[in-house]
Amino acid sequence: MTLPGEKPLRLLVVCPSWVGDAVMATPALDRLRSELPGAFIGALVRPGIDRVLAGAGFFDEVHVERAAGVMGPKFVAAKVRPRRYDTAVLLTNSFSTALIARIAGIPRRIGYDRDGRGLLLTDRLKPEKRAEGGWAIVPAANYYWRLIDALLSGPPGDGTLPDHAQMRLATTPEEEAEAEAILERAGIEPGRRFCVLNPGGNNPAKRWPADRFAELGRRLREEHQMAALVNGSPGEAELTAEIAGACGGVDLVALGNTLGALKSIVKRAGLMVTNDTGPRHIAVAFGVPTVSLFGPTDHRWTIVPTGSGGGEVVLTADPTLPETETANDHPERCRIDRIGAERVWEAVSGLLGGGGAA
Repeated sequence: MTLPGEKPLRLLVVCPSWVGDAVMATPALDRLRSELPGAFIGALVRPGIDRVLAGAGFFDEVHVERAAGVMGPKFVAAKVRPRRYDTAVLLTNSFSTALIARIAGIPRRIGYDRDGRGLLLTDRLKPEKRAEGGWAIVPAANYYWRLIDALLSGPPGDGTLPDHAQMRLATTPEEEAEAEAILERAGIEPGRRFCVLNPGGNNPAKRWPADRFAELGRRLREEHQMAALVNGSPGEAELTAEIAGACGGVDLVALGNTLGALKSIVKRAGLMVTNDTGPRHIAVAFGVPTVSLFGPTDHRWTIVPTGSGGGEVVLTADPTLPETETANDHPERCRIDRIGAERVWEAVSGLLGGGGAA
């Protein structure tokens, strides 16, 4: 078993389950690869997250599993156990992932003491809490960085990232070819400017109104000669079809877009306008100018590292909310539809260098 301060020889990284969280973990993953050059680093990821992280070179092996059902953790642990990892660092907060690491017989298990899983961990970090109750607002990238501090340095630091830390993604040749095929079917010729509109989100309350996205797509086409590519998950097909039809854009869902192809498409885009959802982080990681819309969740949970991005404008539903309060506690005051269309257009035009309405 490795001890605090000792560097592991065989490390399993249990990666976040959501796309945005996985991208925000990449500064920590980069650090692991850099500071453990001789170690074997494996990853345990849910299906789909392997596509998000593909090509970046973070891992020597990727275990793609989903621990479904009561016996799920046991089955996943059985697949991981033969690699004889000496250490696991859990970027997740769930009980089930800690149970997998324990059943797999990994001697050292590092993670946050949440979800009743403290006894399953050998190195337990206490997550910060607010004085009035509830979790403190800690940007996800810093949250993960603090775990790596505990792994590599012994006592965890405060999670502060160095100025050079940044989110990083890559694409594979297969993903590039897949994206080119989708863009060809969409009628987007090489060199044509396009934007990606991302109107979905796992929580409907976090979705800016569809008619405003449609109007934005129309104005981008008419005033900036940018084609609008509307992205979403398969479950959001009705939403993306509605917006693409209303603005004369391209429905990427209807064209069979995938997470892997999305990375390559976003990388080529001149702009993304998005709700608080995973593709936002993909765009920022590739340095794409991005306008991100927040409400009613607090944007500070997902602040990107200072070294990331090619220009991001974050618009909140209520910019006057005191920093001592959190938007999550004010769902009515911080409704996303309180972000006006002209505020978004001003931000877009500023990024594109076209002036914009006041």
